[in-house]
Amino acid sequence: MIYFDHLPLDQEILKALGELSINYVFQPIFYSDKKTVYAYEALMRPTEMTVTELIDIYQKKNKLHVLEVATFFGAMQEYQLRGYTEHLSMNSFPSESFTDDEGRAFIEYYGDINGLTIVEILEYPYTDMSAVRGKKIAAARHNLKIAIDDFGSGINNMEVVDLYAPHIVKLDRELIMDIDQNKFKQYYVTQHVAEFHRRKMLVVAEGIERKEEFEFLKSIGVDLYQGYYLGRPA
Repeated sequence: MIYFDHLPLDQEILKALGELSINYVFQPIFYSDKKTVYAYEALMRPTEMTVTELIDIYQKKNKLHVLEVATFFGAMQEYQLRGYTEHLSMNSFPSESFTDDEGRAFIEYYGDINGLTIVEILEYPYTDMSAVRGKKIAAARHNLKIAIDDFGSGINNMEVVDLYAPHIVKLDRELIMDIDQNKFKQYYVTQHVAEFHRRKMLVVAEGIERKEEFEFLKSIGVDLYQGYYLGRPA
């Protein structure tokens, strides 16, 4: 289980973090050779409920900021304990960002990991412009990468891409499922991959579960791949 009591944070947030009972698992994101790992995505696993239930509880309490802090400090703790050296992708609510003190504490405690941190912007609950500005400033200052999660299925659309100008765009599973058999999905994804590449962005296809999906995505030049076909969270 992840522990937070040793971190250089103020007592109020430490108390809130101490009420959490969570672990982290990591799902690999591969290059097209299906062997070389580009990044590990950290996935929160509460010990007493599902992550969806936990988020719902904290959203109703207006305490999503606690989970935001828990994700970055907790996932980095487990990442370093495992001895990973690849990129680390951590999910981030579009409504939340670190305070200045929390940002300084993170850098102070974990140090510079040489541009390997990816801030993966979720599509819920809502976008707060001050949080957007805070993340873009932090990315520029500390050599972080910004990724847009779940592109193409919900609110994470081209407007969000324009807003963040991310380094990475992750195509949602809904676009990937059976893409080898769906001409509309093939056209839509092919056009967007070309546009993202024009903007110098990496494209990740997530939720790949079949060889045929992978082969089609590879044929149109998708950069990175994630899903049960390649590797499960562990």
